[in-house]
Amino acid sequence: MIRINNLTKTYGDFTALDSLCLTVKEGEIYCLLGANGAGKTTTINLLLGFIKPTLGSAYINDINVVEKPKLTKNHLAYIPENLMLYPSLSAIENLDYFSGIANKKFKKSELEAFLVEAGLQTSAFHKSVAKYSKGMRQKVGIAIALAKDAKVLLLDEPTSGLDPKASNEFGQLLQKLRQKGVATLMATHDLFRAKEVATTIGIMKDGQLKQQWSVDTLSLKELEDSYLETMSYNSLQS
Repeated sequence: MIRINNLTKTYGDFTALDSLCLTVKEGEIYCLLGANGAGKTTTINLLLGFIKPTLGSAYINDINVVEKPKLTKNHLAYIPENLMLYPSLSAIENLDYFSGIANKKFKKSELEAFLVEAGLQTSAFHKSVAKYSKGMRQKVGIAIALAKDAKVLLLDEPTSGLDPKASNEFGQLLQKLRQKGVATLMATHDLFRAKEVATTIGIMKDGQLKQQWSVDTLSLKELEDSYLETMSYNSLQS
């Protein structure tokens, strides 16, 4: 569902992304770990078509992102660190609006069903999202993905600032989407949550994918040790 081939992005003499290759299949959750500036957000922005690559290619559901950016957006949903919703509108109204942008129209009962599946409490359905916690807004984002029937989910630090309970609930929602066959690429700093939800974990540094594992092959301690070793390697060399 996500295929990246030698994807490179440069800004003058600065290389933000350096020959990245990775794939995410149906029902997989790929977590990209790395410090700020590692290239995680650049990768997601390239997949969204927000920026164009200098070299290489990227595909969503076998559709070239550069050649057909609008078409690829029909297959994906995006949840950033701070999800932008219309604060004066309710969850139902936001969901109805963003579903309409995706050329999908639902009855009120269907919109409510998406919000229930996303785990939002029914008492909040008709309240202004300006009063929502971040965790509640992220659930609206999941509901939008469900309504779009998105096959690909792109996440950029979605659990940053969430309390442990809300972060755990978000992880459970990702597992539900995985069971539906959704392919998820998540950029995160959260090693624990990555180990809990991912099928594959990669570590990025200086725009390069330094390491990659199937999550079943390493413990949280091994992941932490490898992450710290990767982050400190260049510093020790210099």
